[in-house]
Amino acid sequence: MLKSARKQEKDVEGRMPLAEHLRELRNRLLKSVLAIMVITIIAAFYYKDLIDFMLKPILDSVGCVDGAVKQKNGAPCADMTVNGLIAPFSIALKVSLVSGVVLSTPVWLYQLWGFLAPGLHSHEKKYALSFVAVGVPLFLGGAVLAYKILPQTATILLDFTPENARNLLPVDEYLDLVVRMVIVFGMAFELPLLLVLLNFTGVLSAKRLGSWWRIMVLGITLFSAFATPTGDPLTMLSLAAPIVVLYFLALGVCLLNDRRRRRNNPDAELDDDEASELDLTPEGVGAIEPVSSSGSLPEQSDGSRANRLNGYDDIT
Repeated sequence: MLKSARKQEKDVEGRMPLAEHLRELRNRLLKSVLAIMVITIIAAFYYKDLIDFMLKPILDSVGCVDGAVKQKNGAPCADMTVNGLIAPFSIALKVSLVSGVVLSTPVWLYQLWGFLAPGLHSHEKKYALSFVAVGVPLFLGGAVLAYKILPQTATILLDFTPENARNLLPVDEYLDLVVRMVIVFGMAFELPLLLVLLNFTGVLSAKRLGSWWRIMVLGITLFSAFATPTGDPLTMLSLAAPIVVLYFLALGVCLLNDRRRRRNNPDAELDDDEASELDLTPEGVGAIEPVSSSGSLPEQSDGSRANRLNGYDDIT
């Protein structure tokens, strides 16, 4: 009984041994994977609608119609093809899995917060729903942006097609491109939320984050150049510009949080080995009480030698 009761006791500050951390991580991952699998199975019943939705951008931009090799504007077009007997089934699995990952974003974001929340104070854990409420639109916003720039990406890539050549685009390769862009754009839009989370847990201060703004802007630009499949300036800026704006918004939130933290506790941002500032403001000593006619202080009423020496003994 004592052992089971001890197991149920939880540290107020969320501290736990390494084994408990690993067990907590395993449980969180299982819940996230289970949610993704359930939504993936549900999405499989709507496979036809989902595949049409994913193919729509490229078909509207560079799809070949009625056996044409080029579009009306002279640009090359592409035929969507499926190669092999097993390819349609693997494509259906891929479409369903991507839909499961995107649509289960609220679940695995909440599990991520649940794993990191023990590092927060009890009054800061109330931001769990806010974390999910902000993280889901950010991820979906990145996914929507990737979906919107797909036609431009396809047009740029197919411009390298030789003259009078017909471009056969396998659907599975196109879906790989879609998955890559959706995941990369969605996770990149979570960067500001990660910075705010590090600030709320006390790992990263707003002052230090602000001092990194040049490196952050450069890093975001380089990341956008490598993450986008075409690497052209317009597509790269389509990813980099929103992330830079979100970074500065996150910096503003961190500044407000640090200001609130300093107001509640001036020593909150000090390291363990850093001394706090001392208040050296002098204070008034008050009115001096007069010495009695006998030369003794008011609190000295006996006839000791200290009274005969104006209230001071031989030593002082």
